[in-house]
Amino acid sequence: MSLRTCLLWMLCLASPALLRAQDAIDSPSGPLPVPNSVSAKMTNDSVLRMAKAGLNDDLIVQTITRQPGQYNTDADALVQLKQAGVSDRVIQAMVDKGRVRLTGSEPPVVVSPVNEIGVYYKDRNGVWQPIDPEIVHEVSGGFIKSTVTQGIVKPDKNGRVKGRESKLLLPRPIEFLIYTPDGVAAAEYTLVRFRLHSDSREFRTWTGGVIHSAGGAKRDEVAFTAEKVAPRTYRFTVDRETPGGEYGILPPGTAGVGSLGKVYTFAISE
Repeated sequence: MSLRTCLLWMLCLASPALLRAQDAIDSPSGPLPVPNSVSAKMTNDSVLRMAKAGLNDDLIVQTITRQPGQYNTDADALVQLKQAGVSDRVIQAMVDKGRVRLTGSEPPVVVSPVNEIGVYYKDRNGVWQPIDPEIVHEVSGGFIKSTVTQGIVKPDKNGRVKGRESKLLLPRPIEFLIYTPDGVAAAEYTLVRFRLHSDSREFRTWTGGVIHSAGGAKRDEVAFTAEKVAPRTYRFTVDRETPGGEYGILPPGTAGVGSLGKVYTFAISE
């Protein structure tokens, strides 16, 4: 093999190494670092920006729940948040997040599926639908002896709703959800079964609530136990054994207080 041929072979073998060396010279800092994707912590300012941008409460609460955050929830900070238009629900989520961080335990935060005060039922598609309220008129109705007053005669008043039937007819079992005002529990609501007249529905009341009497007025009240599933949110079920008829759910203050109130009405199919 000639000297010229040997030199050509050596040059071919050395070419890749020379190219790598040139690349290293052109890029003295070496390969570019991969950016570290670490989520920034949420703060009070983050929440304020989201609220001012018009994002709804569901999205803000979910962001607070799922992302790491450090929130100032002392008295001054809470006042500032409220004055800036942040809702009570969002503020509560911030407080709860801080409580979780302090206790070291992170149970899942359940977000209420509704955010307006009222009573709802679950339709066949699993969606919570609001129940429209009707006006309650309170009328006098004589006197009745009540067991809760140790035999003292009390004035008997009847809550009356116009119309013989509710527009809403539901098959059993029925799931209900109550979203209460702040500071109110579901135990303060009353489920009643109406007594029907030709042009109205009635339930018997006295000042303080539905009567519990030996005279049969207790039939107007139907016992139920609601489970708290989220802040201000309670759920209960009317089972298959509940008899058909016309029913209503009375908010606090309706039964026996004032001349007008409201009741969330529905009918159970026979």
